[in-house]
Amino acid sequence: MPIVLIAGASRGIGLGLVDVHLEAGWHVHATTRDGLPPRVHPDVTPHRLDVRDRNHLETLLSDLDEPIDRIIHNAGIMRAPRADLMEVNAEAPVRVVDTLLESGRLKPDGTVAIMTSQMGARRGRSGGLGDYGDSKAALNDEFRRRSSKWRRLGAIAVVMHPGWVQTDMGGGGASLTVRESVEGIKKVLDDLRETDHGKFLTWDGRIHPW
Repeated sequence: MPIVLIAGASRGIGLGLVDVHLEAGWHVHATTRDGLPPRVHPDVTPHRLDVRDRNHLETLLSDLDEPIDRIIHNAGIMRAPRADLMEVNAEAPVRVVDTLLESGRLKPDGTVAIMTSQMGARRGRSGGLGDYGDSKAALNDEFRRRSSKWRRLGAIAVVMHPGWVQTDMGGGGASLTVRESVEGIKKVLDDLRETDHGKFLTWDGRIHPW
């Protein structure tokens, strides 16, 4: 049974990713800020993880007693002071993934996806990105700096734009349902090859400009 860790699994895209992996026969390690299981299921192991809390991260490491096949970092916020956006959206995903890889928790050639946003793409922008966009652009920049190291640690890693999705963050008028987004994300990750490492991809497998 393949194993996935989904950070930020309580609702929206994260919860949808839990569901599609369960349906495909994966065991899911699911993190939420309160530690409650997002789904009551024999193949869901819940973990408490506030991505800003290093103690939570250390506990997660000790609780992962076998190597995993996939890491998906989905946790993020949109409406908060700039400093909080930077900490949660830009710094924490890199710290969480880096710690997991350094500790050997991912199997060789396992896949890693960090959810970013097209709002963090700098190309074609004449003005500012806004605080949220700035946090995602900072995430993208740091991912590119770390990507060579992460490949040496055995990961095939990408950042992904999940699309404009009908969640609390995306709003009811968004163009994609959660189901459409997460099914696309999982297919892209299932099909990842070593040559895809370091790319910025969309939910439907297109390469997004940086």
